[in-house]
Amino acid sequence: MRARRTCLAVPGSNPRFLEKAQTLAADEVFLDLEDSVAPAVKEEARANVVAALREGDWTGKTVAVRVNDATTRWSYRDVIEVVEAAGDRLHCVMLPKVSDPSHVVWLDTLLGQVERAAGLPVGRIGIEAQIEDATGLVNAERIAAASPRLETLVFGPADFMASIGMRTLVVGEQPPGYEEGDAYHYVLMRILTAARAHGLQAIDGPYLQIRDVEGFRRAARRAAALGFDGKWVLHPSQIEAGNEVFSPSQDDYDHAELILEAYEYYTTVERRGAAMLGDEMIDEASRKMALVVAAKGRAAGLTRTKRFTPPG
Repeated sequence: MRARRTCLAVPGSNPRFLEKAQTLAADEVFLDLEDSVAPAVKEEARANVVAALREGDWTGKTVAVRVNDATTRWSYRDVIEVVEAAGDRLHCVMLPKVSDPSHVVWLDTLLGQVERAAGLPVGRIGIEAQIEDATGLVNAERIAAASPRLETLVFGPADFMASIGMRTLVVGEQPPGYEEGDAYHYVLMRILTAARAHGLQAIDGPYLQIRDVEGFRRAARRAAALGFDGKWVLHPSQIEAGNEVFSPSQDDYDHAELILEAYEYYTTVERRGAAMLGDEMIDEASRKMALVVAAKGRAAGLTRTKRFTPPG
């Protein structure tokens, strides 16, 4: 899977930001044609995004474009113009406000048509689906199964909070009056479970107080602890913290690789399904957990500092 510890939102209407984003250490950059772009400049933003994709250097990054939602008058032109002109430079299309699997099916079909017309490999461009309202959350499992192009489910907190009538204007923090637990735990777990049931990544939404890096870090840790793969970032100051939070520590990464190496030895050489690694019992369940941590460490570019030595 692609690395998505940090997913940087960049307004398609701002050429300076589009250029700056190419130099930043975010794993993914998504060039936005939706909420960060005023209606009067939607078409201009499309042209900016195409130019940035064709002329920019996005080496080492996952590159996505967030189109307008499927119910708007801009969406189909977003897909056609961007993919026809720069589909070979694009990894994914992000579809916002997905409330029904038919939205994803529509995008899948349109992408296939444009790919064929443009001579691009059919099916190469992935889809990222944003869950942003109560209906989308109820349909999360069906949405996750809607297309083989799907790579991620993404939580869109601001629209979701509005859709359920949550009494707060702060995105990323607990609503006033909610003093115990996490008001978003059910939402995040439902999105995460739907994603994992279909082999997808899960990405948490943004933290809007961009100068409060510690607040961002606190929110990111909650999502990372559940198992989320990454989080939106809205400002360069959030990138380093996000990359750190969604990467395993060096000790955890080394330990995971040791478990995998030791388990391979014990099951193939000594033909045992359970064995001791130091003071720790390891078995098939240990291997599965270690695979998750090792994969995240490799995606983060970590290198091993410890090796397994067979007994004797």
